[in-house]
Amino acid sequence: MRQENGTDDERAYFALALVEQCVRTSCLEDLHSGVTPSSATGDYSDVKVVTPYGEIPWNDLSRISDVEMKGLMIEVTNRVFTFLTHAEHLLELGPAARWNRPEHDPNLLKTAQRRATLRK
Repeated sequence: MRQENGTDDERAYFALALVEQCVRTSCLEDLHSGVTPSSATGDYSDVKVVTPYGEIPWNDLSRISDVEMKGLMIEVTNRVFTFLTHAEHLLELGPAARWNRPEHDPNLLKTAQRRATLRK
């Protein structure tokens, strides 16, 4: 979607609908389910996972396997493709209507600006 297509409010609405329907309602929900540990320090430096091979500090732990990540990326890609193909029928907000308004990601914005400059 080019910047001249729609207002900031329309693009924000589109982004919320896309993320809600393509990411939030994906297998990410399954990965998100379960017990989250509590941390007395607040930064989880006091949380460790005990394995047969020793303890792993929570902050060093990968909480998604390569297989799960691959499945998530395939599903999200397919859902985004479907959303973009049928946006006129899917452009609707559920719980995302109460989410924060989207903002530009600084790093991705820099990449976009750099690429725009190179194309000129």
